[in-house]
Amino acid sequence: MQSTWEHTPVESPGQHGSLPKPFLPVSPASPSVTSVKIVECVPNFSEGRRKEVIDALAEAMRSVEGVKLLDVEYDQDHNRSVFTLIGEPQKVKEAVLKASQLAVQKIDLNKHKGAHPRMGAVDVVPFIPLHGVTIGECIELSKEFAQEFSKACNVPVYLYAKSATRPDRVDLPNVREGEFEGLRKLIGTDPTKDPDYGPKKIHPTAGCTASGARNFLIAFNANLNTTDLRVAKACADAVKASAGGFVYVQAMGLDLPKKGMTQISMNLTNPRLTKMHQALEVVRMEARRHGAAVVETEIVGMVPLFALIDALRYYFQVEKLEESMILDLYYLAGAQEPTKKTFTEMSLIEFGDEVRRASATPGGGSVAAVMGSYGAGLVCMVSGLSLSGRKFAAVHEEMIELRHAAETERGILMDLVEKDSAAFEDVLSAFRLPETTDVEKRTKADKVEAATKHASEIPLQTMQHSFKALERAKVVAEKGNANAITDAGVAAIALFGAIEGAALNVRINLGNIHDKPFMKRMSDEVDRLTSGGQELKDEILTTVNARMRELSGQQGGAT
Repeated sequence: MQSTWEHTPVESPGQHGSLPKPFLPVSPASPSVTSVKIVECVPNFSEGRRKEVIDALAEAMRSVEGVKLLDVEYDQDHNRSVFTLIGEPQKVKEAVLKASQLAVQKIDLNKHKGAHPRMGAVDVVPFIPLHGVTIGECIELSKEFAQEFSKACNVPVYLYAKSATRPDRVDLPNVREGEFEGLRKLIGTDPTKDPDYGPKKIHPTAGCTASGARNFLIAFNANLNTTDLRVAKACADAVKASAGGFVYVQAMGLDLPKKGMTQISMNLTNPRLTKMHQALEVVRMEARRHGAAVVETEIVGMVPLFALIDALRYYFQVEKLEESMILDLYYLAGAQEPTKKTFTEMSLIEFGDEVRRASATPGGGSVAAVMGSYGAGLVCMVSGLSLSGRKFAAVHEEMIELRHAAETERGILMDLVEKDSAAFEDVLSAFRLPETTDVEKRTKADKVEAATKHASEIPLQTMQHSFKALERAKVVAEKGNANAITDAGVAAIALFGAIEGAALNVRINLGNIHDKPFMKRMSDEVDRLTSGGQELKDEILTTVNARMRELSGQQGGAT
């Protein structure tokens, strides 16, 4: 988990809220972990000086049961506070909404001064998937927050990052450009500044807000023993993507007058690919070129364990260092293997190894759900490649909605990978029940019936969500980027394969169920989805082949 200053890194706060004890809603090794959905939210508020207001915001979040506030940080110079909370998606949204409504009452941007750019009392509200949740579900969560907050407080809200409805709103600095004072003049007069939710008029005291979904990042700062801001900016240019540095690094040079230093403040937006020590070593090298040195570093907010292990491996040159060697993790995991993974947490190779084992799970139902998830992912890909450029202007909004919807289906299908295996394990457990007495026999029969019904309902859900994604694949095949037409075709094949594969699992379970009305309803739905899916797949492949013929002889074929 991590906290961030949202694409505009700043000096780390001078004061911190109390850090709670490590929190795992369910042990990583717990059998029920597959049903847990955990998101992180890192709301940024334009208040870093009045501790009573910051405490009130924190208390508003803590008041929602099931939410854990992990970190509170605030900085007086930048006059900004950052909160890190995790929990079940709807609970987290409720907590942030409660705090945001309070912030509108307590914070007046007409009186707010600080070094950090800001456009709202509630400046930015990002939702980050942690466990059992996809980015698509977080996109929908950010839209729900935006709609509910704008309606409750009459504050205009922009969608940014993965939730952005326009390419120029992906990066937060573009949305925030002009800040509160500039946007006050533009919202309502410049159509390009129209918000996604709420009134086309800035709130007189609370300004406007950005909400979105993103993957986790690390806010990481390096401080230099020089007051020359040009040196810090040169070091920032050496690492940030926009100046030719690392693809997944955003950076800026800042002046720290109270410390008599300057700072390179960085956001590592994909720390698995660009690691902290890599960015730091480039900063050190560039600083030496200017006669300066890094004298300290700072991590703003939370940081994932793997990032620290990566740095330890690099600097200690340890031959072997794995999470399983860290003693504290056994304590957190309940003295069980701390690196035990669910199927959806495994790499492709690891999951493939699990499938090939002589074991009942994961089986065909889980593999069907994987196929459906990948098919939906391809729909996301094609729609995402159909957003930029004049030729897609007419379908721009439609492609955005398709992409968000397909991303949601992708996440649900990936969750069904776990649920299918768990459902089959429940059937096996029911069959293992004793049956020595008449009561035990009746109990066992009821348990087997209930478990078998559930084991048929899960693959039916795989069919239903794959069918929905297949309907969207038809649209992207017809209207999407022709250079990705074969991807739409593969999506159709994968999604229909998921439908057919899941249908087999539904049917075999129905053969062991005694509830005739239930069997009839399920069989009818299976037939509808199978026949409808076949028709959709054939239509999509006809379209794919026709558009492929159109592309023949043109430069730059399909991907």
